[in-house]
Amino acid sequence: MQDRYLGEQRRYDDDDDRVWNCGAWFEYILVVVVSSILLIAASVLTIFWTIYYRKGFNMDDPKLQFNLHPVLMIGGYITLSGFSILLYRICRCCSHLIVKLCHTFFHACSIPCIVIGFMAVWDSHNQQQIPNFYSLHSWLGMITMGLFALQFVLGFFSFLILLCCENATYKFRSTMVPIHASFGVATFMLAIATAVTGLTQKAHFELGENYSQTVEEGIIMNSIGVILTGLGIIIPFAVRRSNSPANCKVYVTERI
Repeated sequence: MQDRYLGEQRRYDDDDDRVWNCGAWFEYILVVVVSSILLIAASVLTIFWTIYYRKGFNMDDPKLQFNLHPVLMIGGYITLSGFSILLYRICRCCSHLIVKLCHTFFHACSIPCIVIGFMAVWDSHNQQQIPNFYSLHSWLGMITMGLFALQFVLGFFSFLILLCCENATYKFRSTMVPIHASFGVATFMLAIATAVTGLTQKAHFELGENYSQTVEEGIIMNSIGVILTGLGIIIPFAVRRSNSPANCKVYVTERI
């Protein structure tokens, strides 16, 4: 009866972690290390590509101004947002409130990256008289921006602002947890799809027939795409901890 009572009283943000076995710790360390390396590598390799092969950045040159777009979009949507999601795997010793604040901080830092990246490509296209919003890449980008904005506003309101009346809003926040978590991962996956289609489009525009000749720049761009694809596999796995501990299955996203 006591166990049943405690189960009924369990809150949505309670953590069932007790003692992990060796396999769980190995999986935890492996996922955190690989995810972090890939998240950083995505931005570093993109910066290297734009500086070494695309001649860097210059706001006075519309072609070089465009180079801000891939760097800031991957930095904001992928690296910063990815670390924000990964915090629910990394921050095992912190309180849920601290994790929420760090999660919000990383997403907030990605906002100026996304805004500036969007304005850079918009202005660059207008100066070169290139049409906007005609490609699959741009369509996916707009959907991703809309979902990201909706997620940020609803998450900030539901899991931070409503904490001022925690007990009264508990049921609402509990209902929002799976919705916010699912759409958060979906937004991240859409960001990856948008980046991959953008890289493919840029490769065909800039390299033309040379792209099929396996030129060095094409290999670098393909490598960025492979890294992004790897993140699309490991980050959704990282926010689930199905093997910790062995006697209970708990999802990190339930701690939101």
